[in-house]
Amino acid sequence: MKRKIRLILRYGAALLLALSILAPMLWLFLMSVSSSADLTRIPLEWLPRRWDFSRYGSLLSLQAGQPGALFLHALFNSLLVACGATLFSLLLAIPAAFSFSRYPGRDGWLFASLAIYMVPPVAFVLPLYFILQQLALLNTHIGLALVYCSLILPFLTWMLKNQFDALPIDIEQAARLDGLRQWQVLLRITLPLAKPALGASALFGWLLAWDEFFYALLFTNNIQAQTLPVTIAGFTAGRATDDGLIAAVGILAAIPPLFIAIWLQKTLVSGLTSGGSKG
Repeated sequence: MKRKIRLILRYGAALLLALSILAPMLWLFLMSVSSSADLTRIPLEWLPRRWDFSRYGSLLSLQAGQPGALFLHALFNSLLVACGATLFSLLLAIPAAFSFSRYPGRDGWLFASLAIYMVPPVAFVLPLYFILQQLALLNTHIGLALVYCSLILPFLTWMLKNQFDALPIDIEQAARLDGLRQWQVLLRITLPLAKPALGASALFGWLLAWDEFFYALLFTNNIQAQTLPVTIAGFTAGRATDDGLIAAVGILAAIPPLFIAIWLQKTLVSGLTSGGSKG
């Protein structure tokens, strides 16, 4: 009996969590397919009287005068910057995390980087701005990706370090006895074993860059490098705001992270559970 009660409570909690996540997305979708009259009707109705999918067509169109030209360009910018920043951060975080994990006594450097990570981003605005200005990287994809690395790199290093701690060292020691160098052990032994952790870390780092708004707003000034969060905010700047259009933009902006999460689902679950008790 107690087992059935625990099972019911477990599934009930999972259902409640799913509803809390899906309900706002469902309401956002209903807004995106509702006419302006339905959105301003009092009292507000749950379902639109006339389903209107024209906003999605305009957002996916490159015709002049359509919001799609702005939206698709910003979508490309976000994908390019987020993927570039995540890839570069992983290339630096992997050897750093391996060093912190396999060579004790260096945790002070890791904690120092995490402490810097906790500082409010506004404290770094002026130094970063002057650096990008001197390097002629303002309003560029490369400049924004490098700035995002300062956000992603400490987080990925800490996350990967915990995952490397959970891997057996005996295999690495045996490989060293067979004549492999340290970098060969990392590439041939450690990384294949840590593949789930790499996928989970890459996903979280990518999401940090994908959702970032503050630096993208300050270090970009036109559509040449503006990312999707800044462009979405720009849709609300006019006097006559189309709430349905903003809702449609939100739905389309959620599709890339959703597909990536589904693609890396098994890797994400195993990567989060392995080494979860290490710290």
